[in-house]
Amino acid sequence: MLSDLEIAQQAKILKIKEIAAKVGLTEDDLELYGNYKAKIHLDKLNSDKKDAKLILVTAINPTPAGEGKSTTTIGLADAMNKIGKNTVVALREPSFGPVLGVKGGAAGGGYAQVIPMEDINLHFTGDLHAITTATNAIAAMLDNHIQQGNELGIDPTRIILHRCLDMNDRALRNVIVGLGGPTNGVPREDHFDITVASEVMAVLCLATSLEDFKKRIARMVIAYTYDKKPVTVEDIKATGAVTLIMKDALMPNLVQTLEHTPTLIHGGPFANIAHGCNSVIATKTALKMGDYVVTEAGFGADLGAEKFLDIKCRMADLHPSCVVIVATIRALKMHGGVEKKDLAIENVEALLKGITNLEKHIENIGKYNLPYVVAINKFGTDTEAEVEALANWAKEHNHPVALSEVFAKGGAGGVELAEKVVKEIELHDGAERFAPIYDAALPIKDKIAAICTKIYGADGVEFTTTAKNQMAAIKRNGWDNLPICIAKTQYSLSDNPKLLARPTNFTITIRELKPSIGAGFIVALSGDIMTMPGLPKEPAANKMDVVNGKAVGLF
Repeated sequence: MLSDLEIAQQAKILKIKEIAAKVGLTEDDLELYGNYKAKIHLDKLNSDKKDAKLILVTAINPTPAGEGKSTTTIGLADAMNKIGKNTVVALREPSFGPVLGVKGGAAGGGYAQVIPMEDINLHFTGDLHAITTATNAIAAMLDNHIQQGNELGIDPTRIILHRCLDMNDRALRNVIVGLGGPTNGVPREDHFDITVASEVMAVLCLATSLEDFKKRIARMVIAYTYDKKPVTVEDIKATGAVTLIMKDALMPNLVQTLEHTPTLIHGGPFANIAHGCNSVIATKTALKMGDYVVTEAGFGADLGAEKFLDIKCRMADLHPSCVVIVATIRALKMHGGVEKKDLAIENVEALLKGITNLEKHIENIGKYNLPYVVAINKFGTDTEAEVEALANWAKEHNHPVALSEVFAKGGAGGVELAEKVVKEIELHDGAERFAPIYDAALPIKDKIAAICTKIYGADGVEFTTTAKNQMAAIKRNGWDNLPICIAKTQYSLSDNPKLLARPTNFTITIRELKPSIGAGFIVALSGDIMTMPGLPKEPAANKMDVVNGKAVGLF
C-alpha cells in the first residue's frame, strides 16, 4: 500500500471555493490561503440555521500499536456523506512536536485523510506560530516590566507563565533567562512548554468570539507579586497586543478530506497536558454547516472525552448526540499483555483480557447519559478467530459494534459504522440528556476526586503539600468554582503508564495545581507528566526531505 503522503499527493483536490460552496459559503466569507485552504470569517457563527447533530469520536487508552482515532473520524464523516447524511468534520491542528518526533500528525491516514496533508502537518495557516508569538510576547513584556522598575512588585520567583515553542525540545524545560548583566534583564529561572500546552492555545480553543478571547486573555494570571497577589495580562498592558497578534488565528480553517468532505481544522491542545479538543469557534461554525458534525478529542476517553464533556461542552453549551469509541484488536491485545513484536500472532485470550480497558470506557460514556458505538479499526493482521471473539463479546453484552475499514477503503469502509451511529442517534433522540459528571461549584478536591474515582477507577486521590497549598491559594482568590483539567499519562487509566487494561487498587497523586484563569479551568498535574516533550532516539525528522520539489518522509 502507498504511504499516507503518497496517497495524499496523488489525490484529486478541489479548489477550496468549491468545498465552501457545499456548505453555503461564498468567497466573501473566506480569507483564502492559496487555492486549497482558507479561513472562515467569524460572522458565520451567527447563522440562524438549526445546529447539527454532534458526534464525538474517542478511543481506548492508546498503545504503540495505534488506534486510528483521527482516521476513524475522517472516514466516518466520508461514510456519513456516502449514506446521504450531510456531514462536516471538525478536527484539531497537528503540532510540530509529534510530527517531527514519533507520533505523527493528526490528519488521518490511508484513504481517510484531510488534505493538503503537507500543509496541514507543517505550517498550515500559521495559527500555532501566532500562539507561540503571542505567548512569548506576554513573557517579553512581563520581563520588561520587571526590568523597567517593576511597578507592580512582581516576584520573579512566582512567575507562572511559561514561554513556548511548538517543538519537542527537552533542553528548554528548565532555563535561566536574563544573564549577561543589568542591561539584559533580571536573571530568573524560566521554563518552556510545547505550544499546544500553552494557556493561549486553551484560550483560543475555548473562546466564542474575538471579544470573548480578549476578555479571557486580559484575566489570564501570569505571575504573583511579593505579597502574593495575582498579576494578569491586563496588568502589564499586553491584552491589546496579544489580541492583535491572534486576530486572524481566531478564524477557523477550512480544508477537505480525500473524498471532499468539508473539514474545519482549528486549535490543537494535547489531551494529556491540556484539554484536547478543537476550538469552540470551529465546532459551532461546523454545527451551522451540515446536519451532522463529526469531531474528536485527543487520546483515550479518560482524557480527551472527559475534558470534552466536562469542560468544553459545559462552557460552550454543547450537547453531543452520540460517542464513537475506537479500538483495535492489536491495541486490545497489548492491553492484554502482548508485546508489540508479537501482535501479528493470533491471541484470543489476550484480546479478551485487554477488552476490560474498552469496557471501562464504555461504562464511563454511560455516566454522561450518552449513546455510543464501538468502532473496531480493522488491521490486516486481525484473524477470523479474533474478530469472531470480539463480535461474540459485543453480542453477549449488547454493545453496538461496527468494523471500520476506512484506512484501506475510505468512506466505503465506514458505511456499517455510519449506519449504526445514525441508528443510535435516532433511537435515543429526545431521551435522557447529557450532563457532566461533577458540579463545577463543588470544592476542588471533590471535583478531582469525581474524575479520578468515576472515570479512572481510582480508589482515591492523594495531594502533595505543594498541591494543598496551591488549592488553598486558588480558593482565596475565588477561582475554586472552575472545572478541572487533569494532566495525566495517556497510556493508562491510572497515573502510572505501565498499568494497562483496567487497573484496580490504585490512587492518583496530584503534585501541582495551576490556575488557567483565561481558559477558565484549573490544571491538576499528576504523575510524571511533562508539558515539554522530548524527541526520541530516532525522530521522524531524520527521514524527512524535499526531493524534486516534493516532500518525502512525512509519514
